[in-house]
Order: sequence, then structure tokens, then C-alpha cells
Amino acid sequence: MSSHPQNPLPSAKEEDDDKKRVSSDIASISMSEKPLGAPIETRKRFFWQRFRRVPSDLDAIATQPSVFDDPVGLESYRPPPQYENVHRFDPNARWTWREEIHVVKKIDTRIMIWACIMFFGLDLDRTNISQANTDNFLDDLGMTTNDFNLGNTLFRLCFLTAELPSQLVSKRVGPDVWVPTQMILWSTVAICQFWLQGRSSFLATRCLLGFLQGGFIPDVVLYLSYFYTKTELPIRLAFFWVSNYLTEIVSAFLATGILRLRGTGGHAGWRYLFLIEGLITLSLGIASIFLMPAGPTQTKAWFRPNGWFTEREEYIMVNRILRDDPSKSDMHNREGLTPRMIFDALKDWRMWPLYILGMTHLIPVGPPQTYLTLSLRNLGFTTTQANLLSIPATVLGMLLLLFTAYFSEVVNSRVLSTIILQIWALPMLIALYTFTSNTSQWVYFAVVSLITGYPYIHPIQVAWASRNSYSVRTRTISASVYNMFVQAGAIIYANIYKADDKPLCKIARIGLQAA
Repeated sequence: MSSHPQNPLPSAKEEDDDKKRVSSDIASISMSEKPLGAPIETRKRFFWQRFRRVPSDLDAIATQPSVFDDPVGLESYRPPPQYENVHRFDPNARWTWREEIHVVKKIDTRIMIWACIMFFGLDLDRTNISQANTDNFLDDLGMTTNDFNLGNTLFRLCFLTAELPSQLVSKRVGPDVWVPTQMILWSTVAICQFWLQGRSSFLATRCLLGFLQGGFIPDVVLYLSYFYTKTELPIRLAFFWVSNYLTEIVSAFLATGILRLRGTGGHAGWRYLFLIEGLITLSLGIASIFLMPAGPTQTKAWFRPNGWFTEREEYIMVNRILRDDPSKSDMHNREGLTPRMIFDALKDWRMWPLYILGMTHLIPVGPPQTYLTLSLRNLGFTTTQANLLSIPATVLGMLLLLFTAYFSEVVNSRVLSTIILQIWALPMLIALYTFTSNTSQWVYFAVVSLITGYPYIHPIQVAWASRNSYSVRTRTISASVYNMFVQAGAIIYANIYKADDKPLCKIARIGLQAA
């Protein structure tokens, strides 16, 4: 009887060794050999879950499919050697949702918050003219409402003129250099408004402020696109413009206190307003030199030797951005645009409907907003009351801004969000048109606050223009041109109210017709 050797059963120790060996083999598999994460679209199962971009398993692979997963696509879209982040590009990189969430939160903390603070400085210096109006600013300088309109027109015109040149300078030297330079220059001019003497000096400083501030917004929007994907940028820009509203609230309280200095040293309160708020912006501009890194992989400096991000975090930042939009590597962040590139970007006809929309969408609500505090003063409210009564409209506008930004992404429609503004404004403008001199000042206040607390769709349209720009050069130009059209619209509505329209500004019918 033949016998065969029997295979002995493995001992418990051998089973443990086998399990450890298998676990070791699995752990040794590189992240590049793991499958890609499930496409984001497949997880939008319900209407209210469209913002749920992260699965319940935070340790699942977050790396999304892209053109880099195909050998042909990889060679077609591979970042060029001059791209500043090319040393962190890896088409086989894989990371988890837990890691991506951590990186995005870090970007929000280090980059986004400071961008909002810089915008706070911009609006502090370009909108404090509204608070100055409540302190007899025009009378002190011997000017009329028409002079004020001219100053606003020149400001907008210079702001518009500087948009594209500023963006071209920023693209050549880098936003991290140009933006702080802008802030320091315009804050110096803002401080000099303390010594205004009359109409000529007022118009001169309006021109200088407009020219130096023009380009700031598209410069920062392009800068933020280095860090965020096209789906992340719209809501970040919404919060970016929230800082605009916060500025109006803070400046209203600041003005309430600062304007009480009227008579101190023989000077008007509005002079101290320009001086103090200019000094605040100057300090922010100096701080921006140290708090604006050039890009995701360029955060190290002599005063920050370890940088803000680890090597692993830099890999995640670079690859997730390029997988979302491979065109972001077609130019490095210190590369200027040639005349041919500018012309090619300008002739992109698909962007022009957005530009025209940018020019027209704020005309119905712009005049009431520009003259809110002055109108309240003309209706009998005191300086303090007029400044504080501007706050409710600001809070309402801020809340509607966030709602509209979320709504545009939930329904995945920017057009619908644009229509919301006009639907909101139309009945309010009809009511404003029916007012007479017998209308209660509080009724006027309520209606005009609802008008000026409109859902601000500008951030949505800025993100829309950025999303539809399929190259860095187009994104650079489109951001500037779009904002130029917005400023052109501001020039139109800055000249709707005239001196003989006070106190109720019945010419609001122009805004009604525009709506």
C-alpha cells in the first residue's frame, strides 16, 4: 500500500506569520497601483447632496480620473519643464479624502483668509467716501452732488483702465509681488486725502486711487486659481466678497467713532477717517509681502524656512489641481503674455456674453447703493444714524450672497442665479418710484435697504468666467476684461442720480427700466 506524505496543518504561529507577510505585501503596494477614486458625479444621488463631495469612508482614494491616466493624454498635457510646480507632478499619485480635506483646510487657513483680509483693505479705502458724505464732506470742499458723480466716474474710469495693464504686470512679476505693491501705493494716496482742499484735489485723488486699485481683484482671483479646483473656487469667491460686506459693517462702526473727531485740531472728521483707514490698509499691504507665497510649492522663504506645506501636501495640491484642469500648467507664474496671446484671448467670442452681463447686471441696484448714506442724511437722519442704518442692508446682502452662491452650485446653473437679482430688484424699484415727499422716512429706509441688500452675483460670474477660460492666458485676460465691463456698468449708474433728484432720487425709474 503506497503511502503519500501528509501535509501537516499549519501551526498558529505560521498562520500569524502568513497574515503578517500578506499585510506587508499589501502595504508595500505603492499608492500609484491603487485604483482611482470614484468620480464625484456618481455620488450626487439626491438634490440636497450635490455638495457632498466626500464619501463616508475618508480613507478611500480621492484621486479623480483625468487625461493623465491615458498614455496619449499624459504626453499631450504633461506640464512643461518651466512650470514652477513640475517637480511635484506625478500622474501615478494617489491620496485619500482625509488627506485632501486636510490640505484644503490648510489652504483655506493660510491663503484664503488672508486674501479676504486684503480685500477688506481694498474696500476700506474705496468705499469710505460714502461715510465721509455723512460728515458734510461735499459742503466742506465746496462741491455738489454732480462733482461727486464726476469723481466717482473718474475713479471707475481709471479703475477700468488699469485692469488689464495691472493683470499683465501681475502675470509677469507674480501676484505675490504686485498685489502688496498695489496696496502700499494706494494706501499712501488714501492717507493723503487728509489734506484735500477742493474739487481739483478730490478729482485727482479719485483718479489715482482708481488707477492703483484697478486690477487688484482679477490679480487675486488668478492667484486663488493656483490653489483651488473649478468646483471649489465659486464658494471661496463668495466668501471673498463676504469680506466686502464685512468691510461695510466694520467701516460703518469705525466711521461712527472717527467722525466724532470733527473739530479736533481744527480738522473735519472725514479727514481723520481717510487718514486712519489709510494707515490700516498700509499695514495690511506691508504684511502681505510676507503672507503671500508665490504658489503651492513656493512657500519657503528666509523668514519661513520650513514653508507652509509638507512635500506630501505639495504633491496633493499640485496633482489635484492639474487633474481638475490640466491647462493650469501651460504657463508658469512669472511668465508674461505676448501681444499675440492677448489678442487670441480677447477674440474668444464665447466669453463676450459674460462680459456684457457684467456691465449690465448691477445697473438697477447700483444708484440706490451708492447714495444710501447720503439719501438717509437728506431725509433727516443724523450722521451717526445714517452710518448705522446702512448695516442692515449689508447683512442682508451678505446672507443673500452666500445663499445665491450655494444655490448656483446646487442647481448647477449660473444663469438662474443671475436672474434672481433682477427678480429681487424689480418690485423694490417699483415701490421706490411710487414714493412721494409724504412717504415716511422709515418706509423709505426699509425699501431702499431691501434694494441695496440684493443678492450679489458678481462672485458667481467671476468664477463662471474663470471656469470657462480653458488656459492660463485666457483666464488672465478674461478676469480683467470682465471686471472692466463691470466698472463700465458702474460708470453708467454713477451718473443716474443728479443734484436735483434729492431727497427721494425719483430718477430711480432709470434703474427700473434697466431691470
